[in-house]
Amino acid sequence: MRFIVDAQLPPALARMLASKGFSAEHVMDVGLGDSTDPAIWDYALDIGAAILTKDEDFATRIALDGNGPPIIWIRIGNTSKNALLQWIEPLLPAVVKALKAGEKLVEIA
Repeated sequence: MRFIVDAQLPPALARMLASKGFSAEHVMDVGLGDSTDPAIWDYALDIGAAILTKDEDFATRIALDGNGPPIIWIRIGNTSKNALLQWIEPLLPAVVKALKAGEKLVEIA
C-alpha cells in the first residue's frame, strides 16, 4: 500500500508509515510542498497512492469524483507531532482494511 502525506501533516508521518512497511512519501519529499491540490491529486493517481490529509477539499472532491485516489481524511485538531503519530498508529489496521475493501474516503476522527 502506498501513501502520499499532504503538507498540513508532518513528514514524520510518512516516516512512521514507512517503518510499518508501507511505501510513504511526504509532499515535500517529492517536490510538491508548494503544489496545488490538483497537482497532488494527479501525482497520487499516477503513482497509485492514497492521500493522507487534513484538507476537507480532498474529501469533497472524492465525494464528487469517485475516480480519484483514495483519501484518508484526518479530522484531528492541532496537536503535537508525537501525539498525532500515537493517535494514528493504532488506527492503521482499520484504515488499511477500508482501503483494501475499496473505500475511496476513509475519515478518521
